[in-house]
Amino acid sequence: MAAVSRHVEPVATMSLQLEKPMLKFYFHPSPNPAKVALLLEELGAEYEVVPVDTRKGEQFSPAFLAINPNAKTPALTDGDATLFDSTAILLYLTQKHDRFLPPATPKVQAQFLSWMMFVASGIGPYSGQAVHFKHFAPEPKEYAVNRYDYEAERHWGLIDKRLSEGQYMMGDTYTVLDMAVWGWARAVPFIFGADAWTSLPNVKRLLDEINARPAAQAAEALASRHTFKKDMDDEARAAMFPQNKRLTQA
Repeated sequence: MAAVSRHVEPVATMSLQLEKPMLKFYFHPSPNPAKVALLLEELGAEYEVVPVDTRKGEQFSPAFLAINPNAKTPALTDGDATLFDSTAILLYLTQKHDRFLPPATPKVQAQFLSWMMFVASGIGPYSGQAVHFKHFAPEPKEYAVNRYDYEAERHWGLIDKRLSEGQYMMGDTYTVLDMAVWGWARAVPFIFGADAWTSLPNVKRLLDEINARPAAQAAEALASRHTFKKDMDDEARAAMFPQNKRLTQA
């Protein structure tokens, strides 16, 4: 019996060893958090959703700024690791779990990282600015709408061309890069209008395929589990567009 007892740990010690730090996912139902939600669901990760209502200005709370000084969603904590920016989170999680990555050859990795950064620095910012100037900016805005609509169309055209060459962004392999595209592809009709898919058939094909995955349906369902402000009233505009305060001070 003594020999056995040396290998049996106290219950409290065993529970501490088995307990894993819970991922905390700071979420708002918008394109960049959606990418991370999809990956978390695809990984089957256990995580806690912490809703951040950006139209109420919750992104500027001291508690959230301690996690993301840039006051944007998403953010993620993993034990004592703190991450912000959706692309950083996607790469961190895929590398940690070693899943949804393409083969680690220099040639493939070069293309993978290039397209990941293209989505991060091109698709997201230009799509976001196109939405802002089309739907929320005051007149006059013709120049700004033309610039950002043109650049958003150009960037999405390159994604569509890439997808015409294979089933996924990396050929035959479904990767986190497709999840990054999916996050913003959901918003394409809002960016360009109801007939947008006529010029982006391959993006639509990818969107439909990912939408059919259980992980995507679970990610989409997160929005309905929490209450977020929907009205774009004065409070929301002040929280979403704090730069406008400078216009009233001129």
